[in-house]
Order: sequence, then structure tokens, then C-alpha cells
Amino acid sequence: MHSRRALLYMPGDNWKMITKSVTLGVDSICMDMEDGTAVNKKAEARAMIAKALRELDFGASEKLARINSVGSGWEQDDIDAVLPYRPDGIVIPKVESFEQVEWAGKIIEAAELKFGWPLNSIRVLIGVETAKGILNLKEIAAHPRLDGIIFGGEDFAASIGATRTKDATELLYARQAVVAACAAFGLQAIDIVHIDFKDAEGLRVEAQQGAGFGFSGKQIIHPNQVQVTQEAFTPSDAMVAEARRIVETFEASQKEGKGAYSLDGKMIDMPLVKNALKVLERVKPDSGR
Repeated sequence: MHSRRALLYMPGDNWKMITKSVTLGVDSICMDMEDGTAVNKKAEARAMIAKALRELDFGASEKLARINSVGSGWEQDDIDAVLPYRPDGIVIPKVESFEQVEWAGKIIEAAELKFGWPLNSIRVLIGVETAKGILNLKEIAAHPRLDGIIFGGEDFAASIGATRTKDATELLYARQAVVAACAAFGLQAIDIVHIDFKDAEGLRVEAQQGAGFGFSGKQIIHPNQVQVTQEAFTPSDAMVAEARRIVETFEASQKEGKGAYSLDGKMIDMPLVKNALKVLERVKPDSGR
């Protein structure tokens, strides 16, 4: 499973932006045929994404293609255009049911068999962006092809008639529902877009809040947002050091037959150990820590 601290959207019909994105060191690049592409540019976006998958070196960045929603009338042409060029994953927006994921899963499995690719090597990420999608998370998140759930805050607010605010309190229930569903099924949870890409401080606060909620990453829409977002979702040296101490001292206390024990004036028991292990899981292998 790829690290997805920062998932960057690129309009699928903008070659200049796509070629720029592969130089940014971003975790995931999502080339978009949906909202980022005008209605009269859908065919152009399909062709350009296929060209990018065929010709560009994405380096360590995950290469994703976002199709139009199931039922839009464009989704079949979208997935047929990009799948033969083997993206790392397909992103399906506005998912509201298990069946919508299953539709894509069957098409992807047929392609894997046809081209001799390992089964389940092309993953699915979904956007959950409506009230119905949030209510059906338990069923949707159980799909075996899924790798992650991307929460669409702007669309969700519109679907329930909420007013978007800077502190995003109107999204609190839905954001936590996405995190809980992802934790239950071993998926990555990707948080909302901070649409003001010039507001680095606002992005930092929102990204740190999302990381605190348990999201594993965040959607971004501009190169300026890459570094701030990646830093927010990467544990600090102090957090890593503390997590390592907790795990090491817990292992020592277990050997001595102790249960809970005190460390620096804090009672350490299994929930804190599990949290420490999750911090260590989030450390990138190439970070040198």
C-alpha cells in the first residue's frame, strides 16, 4: 500500500501540469477526468492520461486516474481508456454503494487477467462525498479491492445543505465516520481539500487536525501545498522517539511479567502501545529515522 500523505489532483487534459507534477516528490498523483475536466474536454483528458501513463516516469509517486462517477455516462469510456496503461489505482468519485465499487472491481480484474498482471495489483480508491455515501460506509468499506477512502468535504456539505466554514465543524461527523470505517477495514483515510492554496498556515492547521483525527493523508490541488501537507502527516522526530521508547519499555515490562507501568509519570498500557506502533508505521522507510 502506497503512502498517501499528499494526494495531488491534476486536470487530466493539462499536459503541462501533469509533467510538472512528476517532479514534485508528491506521494500520489491523481490525473482527473471528473470535476477537474470540462465536459467538452473529457475525451482529451482520457487520451492525455493514457499518454502520461505510457510515457512519463512517475518515480516514487503513485499514479492514479480518477474516472467520472458511476452512472454519469462517462465512466465506462474513462476506465477503458486508461486501464490498459496500468495505473497504480483507479479513483471512483461520489460512491454511495458497494455495487459501484464492484462494477469497477470486475472490469479491473478482467484487465489483470487479460494482460497477465498480478490479481489485485491495481487498487481502487473511492470518493465518499454525499450523505448516502456516509450512511453506507460500513458496506462500501468492506470491498476487498479497496485501498482507501477520500472524503469530499465540499460536495458533502452541499449534499446536506451545510455552510462550509473555516474550522469545518459542519464536517466533523462525516470526517470521523470515514476514519472509523477505514480503521475498521484496514484502509487509508484521505482528508478534505484546503481550497485556498495560498493559505499555508490554514492548510497546516487543517492538515494537523486531520492527522490528529486519524487520517493518513490529505487531498491537495496545488504544488505549494505538497510540503506543508507531507510534514503534517509525517511524525516528528520527538514523536518517533517517544513511540520507540514506549514500545521498547513495554516489551521489557512484559518480559518481567508486568502489565501497565509508569514512564515519565504517565501510565502506559496497551492502548498507548497501539498508538505508538501506529506512529512508527507512519515513518517513511527512506526517512533515515
